Amino acid sequence: MLILLAAAFIAIWFSNLEYHKLFLTDEGRYAEIAREMAVTGDWITPRLNGIKYFEKPPLQYWATATAYKIFGEHNWTSRLWPALTGLLGIALVLLAGRSLFGPTAGFYAALVLASSAIYIGIGHMNTLDMGLTFFMTATALAFLLAQRENINPVTSRRWMLVAWACAALAVLSKGLVGIVLPAAVIAIYALLQRDSSVLRRLQWTTGIMVFLVITAPWFALVQHANPEFAKFFFIHEHFERFLTESHGRVRPWWYFIPMLAAGLIPWLTLLPQALIRGWRMPQPMQVFQPARFLLIWTIFIFVFFSVSGSKLPSYILPILPALALLIGLTLAETGTRQLMWHAVLVLLAGVAVLALSPKVVLMASERVPVALYEDYVPWIAAAGAALVIGGSCALFFCRLGNRGAALLGMGFGGLLATQMVITGHGALSPAHSAYYIARDIKPHLAENTPFFSVRIYDQTLCFYIKRTVTLVAFQGEMAYGLEHEPRLWLPDIPSFEHAWRGERSALAIMEPQTYAELEKNGLPMQIVARDLRRVVVKKPDAAR
Repeated sequence: MLILLAAAFIAIWFSNLEYHKLFLTDEGRYAEIAREMAVTGDWITPRLNGIKYFEKPPLQYWATATAYKIFGEHNWTSRLWPALTGLLGIALVLLAGRSLFGPTAGFYAALVLASSAIYIGIGHMNTLDMGLTFFMTATALAFLLAQRENINPVTSRRWMLVAWACAALAVLSKGLVGIVLPAAVIAIYALLQRDSSVLRRLQWTTGIMVFLVITAPWFALVQHANPEFAKFFFIHEHFERFLTESHGRVRPWWYFIPMLAAGLIPWLTLLPQALIRGWRMPQPMQVFQPARFLLIWTIFIFVFFSVSGSKLPSYILPILPALALLIGLTLAETGTRQLMWHAVLVLLAGVAVLALSPKVVLMASERVPVALYEDYVPWIAAAGAALVIGGSCALFFCRLGNRGAALLGMGFGGLLATQMVITGHGALSPAHSAYYIARDIKPHLAENTPFFSVRIYDQTLCFYIKRTVTLVAFQGEMAYGLEHEPRLWLPDIPSFEHAWRGERSALAIMEPQTYAELEKNGLPMQIVARDLRRVVVKKPDAAR
């Protein structure tokens, strides 16, 4: 039975990776960097639109480029690494949870993680946060497994070396947070517990060697090829990103509270009890407390990103596996009557989503018109229905006294609800993805035809047209790369007009107001495609 449930879960997990188009901005960016890496064969220097891009390390680029080489360039291959690491993260919580807290708590923890909205959602997006979360979680859990009471010293040492290796892979996934955050949590735990022996058991010498063997080669090679790398990567992308508002992702300090609340559906009501459970100390101070460590992990990382000058919803993803383990511990101790109340709340939440689904159209704007949201409404309604069914099943099995089946009902309800929201997001693709306009452009785009992107850069366009564009009067996040390779862009409109008039044939993409300005200037242009946000023009034959 469990094998059939696992097979059904895996089928649902991977079912929609291809269905919806890549959307702005992260998905297009990371799909394109990996595509260029696969095409050029340069696996050392990441490039976005042909321009040096040092914001993040290369592990996910390598994995995605490898998927492209094996399976081709598709929506699903661009999302394969986050989906795989997300699935492996669930397996990791299951196996480590069984060893740390017992089979029941481990199974429930995996179920919670596999059905939490934010974990599923980010596991189906091409961002770097799921890979980072997997390796940070592996670091924490390997460390916890090494601290178990009465463990063989050789086994403990091996688990600590696994922790160091996973921390190295976390650094290669998204940067220094992969080692800084786990190290800070270990230090805080040792301080609060007044247990310095934890620090002495870290296998410092061998562990650092393992860490450097994994991380140092790429950093050395990319620095050798690009002397400007270190200053940008370590200073700008770490310290300035955290301490300043330079990336324009300014949010209030409480920003992650509603993100976490929505992301824990359908398990949110268990959160307070789980946090209290994590702080309880049923054992003496000198005995290692894995639940307390997970609580410190959760709180510290949540606070760390809450005080940062740059915030995105996915930043708190690394706390989800720890929270899932704490909630799994709570569920293992929760009686049927209490579980029934939780199931009622899930059922009511589903009814609310179902009733309010037509209100989604109120989010419409000039860029995302009502018609697209109207197509999205049935998917939101289906998500509400999934929660209703999950809550109803849980109530039914609670009345029969079958807690396991009740929790499975809620878990699959949460999984299906989130997958409906993700899949239905494809209805908004015409406003958020360049897939459709790229399809219209391709008949006019020969291999050597110059293609200019005037005052804009669509992160998803290059992936779908399978080539780069020449930026005009726009730098964005490529400013640092263009500073070192200024030949790769045109800095202003007069430069573009001169280049356009000098080409035998050319294409350009721009916003409607830019098109109106250039048309007023008398620039010869013929519209070949347009959508809600952009106009694509070619140089008319008569103007050659």
